[in-house]
Amino acid sequence: MGTFIESGYFWKGGQTLQVPMELFKLNRQRLCEALRSHRTLPSDSFVLLKGGTSEMRYCSDHEPLFRQESYFHWAFGVVEPDFFGAINVQNNQSFLFIPRLPSSYVAWMGKIKEPNEFKHIYDVDHVYYVDELEEVFNELVGKSKLILVLSGLNTDSGSESKPAHFDGIEKFHVDKLTLHPIINECRVSKTDLELDVLRYTNKISSEAHKFVMLNIKDGMHEYEIEALFQYYCHRYGAMRHMSYTCICATGENPATLHYGHAGAPNDRQLASKDMCLFDMGGEYCCYASDITCSFPVSGHFTNEQRTIYEAVLAANRQVMKSVGPNVSWVDMHLLAERIQLEHLKEAGLVQGDIDEMVNARLGALFMPHGLGHLIGIDTHDVGGYLDPQTRSILPGLKSLRTNRLLKERMCITIEPGIYFNQALLNDAYNNDELNKFLNKNIIDKYLHIGGVRIEDNIVITKDGCELLTKVPRTCDEIEEWMKHNNKSVIDNVDYQLFDELNKKYQYQNQYLTIKTNN
Repeated sequence: MGTFIESGYFWKGGQTLQVPMELFKLNRQRLCEALRSHRTLPSDSFVLLKGGTSEMRYCSDHEPLFRQESYFHWAFGVVEPDFFGAINVQNNQSFLFIPRLPSSYVAWMGKIKEPNEFKHIYDVDHVYYVDELEEVFNELVGKSKLILVLSGLNTDSGSESKPAHFDGIEKFHVDKLTLHPIINECRVSKTDLELDVLRYTNKISSEAHKFVMLNIKDGMHEYEIEALFQYYCHRYGAMRHMSYTCICATGENPATLHYGHAGAPNDRQLASKDMCLFDMGGEYCCYASDITCSFPVSGHFTNEQRTIYEAVLAANRQVMKSVGPNVSWVDMHLLAERIQLEHLKEAGLVQGDIDEMVNARLGALFMPHGLGHLIGIDTHDVGGYLDPQTRSILPGLKSLRTNRLLKERMCITIEPGIYFNQALLNDAYNNDELNKFLNKNIIDKYLHIGGVRIEDNIVITKDGCELLTKVPRTCDEIEEWMKHNNKSVIDNVDYQLFDELNKKYQYQNQYLTIKTNN
């Protein structure tokens, strides 16, 4: 059995999720409806998208594992490289253009599928070869000869989408402005079928985080944690891709927001006194998850660890209670900052008036990143800024990946954090506007924690949100779960125990409340 089955599903077998091709057909329909409502767009227009291309690593013949270009996947669900796709805006008809493969492909890569096979697999109306693009478009496109291609700015990466091109396209009127904002807005609002996939990616990734908690040991290296997580996601969720590079930070490493890259490759050895910050998420059918769990290697929080953890959790859950349609994400970021500052003040790390701290942007010292981001086919999904010129220039706020009002069916992460980055703290000690709020002697007692981040994935509903991430979140829940970790047993993963515990502990903790002692 392959990835696709006769009934029109993407499926990896066993208990993995069956994703219907109807999901992508519905996406194309939504896109056409949005384009047809565009006042100046001729009804005989066509959309042309280019899929991802097969590439080699530098000058070698090593072919990295292919992952489809996100817009193309959203519209067609195609897993292979080097495809084009077209959509008739007037009647929703869909067209795939497949590469004409050499006969030698059979020996090295496997069976060459015929056009009718792809038509059946991807539930499209017509399939041609890529080298027939000009000929087919000459026959298809009406009097307007208008082709809509994707070209526009990704406000997260700062990179531009590359428009589709074929030899002879200059004979047509090519519109590079209309498609990008409209397809982005379609991607922002998730369908029920898309939400099912995101629930699945969160389910498997949540279980993988719990699997790590149950098997972490003093003396392990961070890369072993990465391996455990990837193993669970791949074996039990058929997640061949991670949504992003795993961040497995311990000790002082959590103070580095995107630790885990090639220059800091998850290679520190764990100690029982360490606080962990594990930011990891698996991907299925190109849909992402993005979950961060913070907890002590020992399975027991010290007073300092608990103080910081509960400050972050309080911010996380208060935001979760406050979100809903038409709520400002900027306001949610400021709310999270305020709650964390209140907890830090109660613990003695900062002093003074909270309003003055907020106005001085002290919150950005401890949380330099934004509160969260849209999530979908991309981890940092598109559509965060309707107008990039509206991005703030203020510390913390300038790092927000969206400044929008929330709307129903948006999927977004809530990920407040408190970090003790020595370089940033040193700058603040030398800044009179910030230093007056800081109690250095107390802060120094917390430097060993490095940082705490708590990241959940939610979908906005008509009256609030739905929490997709299902992991232990309170200190008590974490300690209860980790008490089953047999620290004395090395290099022996008890799968049966995990399965039993995973069924027993079902975390429904969306509405918990963390209170200060004020």
